[in-house]
Amino acid sequence: MTAALAQHFPGATVDDVRVVLCDDGTNRRARLALTYSAGDGPATVFAKAVDPEHADLVALTSGLYHEPRLFSSKVPLPLDHPVVYTAVIDEDRRDFLMIMEDVVARGADPRDATRPMTVEQAASGVRGLARLHSSCWGERLTSRPELDWVEPFVAFAGLEFAPLHIAHERLGDTVPAEIVELSGTELFTDIWARYIGSLTDAGPTSAPTLLHGDPHIGNTYVLPDDTVGFLDWQMVRRGNYSLDLGYFLQGALTVADRRDSERALLGEYRDALRLPAAELPSEQDIWLRYRASVAHGLAIWMATLSGGDAWQRADICLAFSQRYGAAFVDLDTRAALDTICG
Repeated sequence: MTAALAQHFPGATVDDVRVVLCDDGTNRRARLALTYSAGDGPATVFAKAVDPEHADLVALTSGLYHEPRLFSSKVPLPLDHPVVYTAVIDEDRRDFLMIMEDVVARGADPRDATRPMTVEQAASGVRGLARLHSSCWGERLTSRPELDWVEPFVAFAGLEFAPLHIAHERLGDTVPAEIVELSGTELFTDIWARYIGSLTDAGPTSAPTLLHGDPHIGNTYVLPDDTVGFLDWQMVRRGNYSLDLGYFLQGALTVADRRDSERALLGEYRDALRLPAAELPSEQDIWLRYRASVAHGLAIWMATLSGGDAWQRADICLAFSQRYGAAFVDLDTRAALDTICG
């Protein structure tokens, strides 16, 4: 641990490490308490490593080493995120280890779908995503050799096997009838995979950028001043900005707040983009792609809800499925996809 902290806390010597919380999910995660025999350092840190039981799933859907590779690259990420003190990869053992800042020590409030954001907090989140996207838009990404390993966002296999009838039964009449009438082929092939295929479109105003890739509210925290930060960068990808923007907004707000404020929040995103006029997407383009982006959130959380309680709590899955289900109908996602994809 002394070696892991050395770059950020020179002179600090750790004399004791104690596990104070285990929070395993698809990865192994723990909060560790530290004491020092010399120098100063953080009282707690957060550790993350591969869980062998879930390694195949993570490799298929996310990529085992994307997050440690991102932070090892030292590319600045211009939005709030945990400071990573060290990240090491052992491909022979199919493992990695990250030691990072415990953002709770900064007063961070980690969120999930049962505790939606205010409109003001969501505005902070979209401005942060805009700064990230601007910094790596188009050739600002492709010209960085330290990020040449970042893959395009493509449709991964497996969602089509989700027992969707389980999600339908759990949702009942809490979503529009159109949602519970969707078959697996419709949702995962005709809607989700078609949208994902649009993320690598070329053109200055739709150029792929660096995506967080998984910025749902469960991968966020809110600081005391309402700044929103983003956790869990394991799904980092390259692709169209709309995936991050829509997936975050549509899941972070209540249905009522999203309906009332989404146009203004898309304006906040566009205003925060630092791009030349020739590369700046129009308000109409952002609106169209935002409408289409519901395809991703709906498919991911309907599949997760169909899996029982294996990956996420039922109340979290229900809240997400209800929000994305309402957005799918409100925003006429099918028509938006037809316009984009033909």
